[in-house]
Amino acid sequence: MANDELTVAVLGPGGIGGLLAGLLAHAGHRVICLAREDTAKTLSTGGIQVSSGQFGGFTARVEAATELREPVDACLIAVKHTALDAALDRVPPTALGDALLVPFLNGVDHPAALRALYRPDRVAPAAIRVESTRVATGRIEHTSPFAEIDLTGTDVPPHRLDALAATLTAAGPTTRVLPDETAALWAKMSFLAPLALLTTRYGLPLGDVRTRHREELTALVEETAAVSRACGGPGDPARSLAGYDTFPPHTKSSMQRDAEAGRPLELDAIGGALLRAAERHGVPVPVATRVINDLRDAGH
Repeated sequence: MANDELTVAVLGPGGIGGLLAGLLAHAGHRVICLAREDTAKTLSTGGIQVSSGQFGGFTARVEAATELREPVDACLIAVKHTALDAALDRVPPTALGDALLVPFLNGVDHPAALRALYRPDRVAPAAIRVESTRVATGRIEHTSPFAEIDLTGTDVPPHRLDALAATLTAAGPTTRVLPDETAALWAKMSFLAPLALLTTRYGLPLGDVRTRHREELTALVEETAAVSRACGGPGDPARSLAGYDTFPPHTKSSMQRDAEAGRPLELDAIGGALLRAAERHGVPVPVATRVINDLRDAGH
């Protein structure tokens, strides 16, 4: 195997994980998808079929298993936060070797939790901006005209981050390395939390939230920005609001889609983490507290 070919495990080959697994395998890397036995069997025989306006249509051969049994260069974690604990049983720390562990997870608490289980200097949190859906096992539809990844990791050797970023970029998604992990995580959280919480609370797409509930959206954005600043992250509420205004009015958050489908919500990973950080730093967040309590009271 050539030096520039990697072996990459992908935990959770859904909309995000399946797209990344397909792109990496299509680029010539060895990909091992970690999933339930029925999913693993389907992927082993049929591969991953990607349909993308940006990257074209192709089917990529992948390996699949229910558990990682050998060292890899990187392990991408692409499950929902609600499924994380159970999914990590598929990634025994002893099997990882020197691999980078790259979680594509919402929220800000997961890096510390992963560093308690795995090598702290190999946990490299990532954020991806993309619209990608698993329409069936091994079938991925990538609908956004972009796929962009931010990669970071406080104690990870910079050359490891740079090498993985180069591999990902060559395979498709434009990937940049950010030097400040806290800033990277809170930049995503500051944008995601108000969007997810309010679209889910009201069961409305973003266009209706930003018109009918503009005052509440503004207050929630300002509270989240204040918490972010207190934690050492960015805090520019005007920029967040301007960003929401550029999105198509029919935009729905992933949390809202989960609520509509009756799936568990990442309410603790997003809302709970926001409240915990606010309490630690003594930042008042009355609007966030009320919205999150409303969602909890509704059975979420």
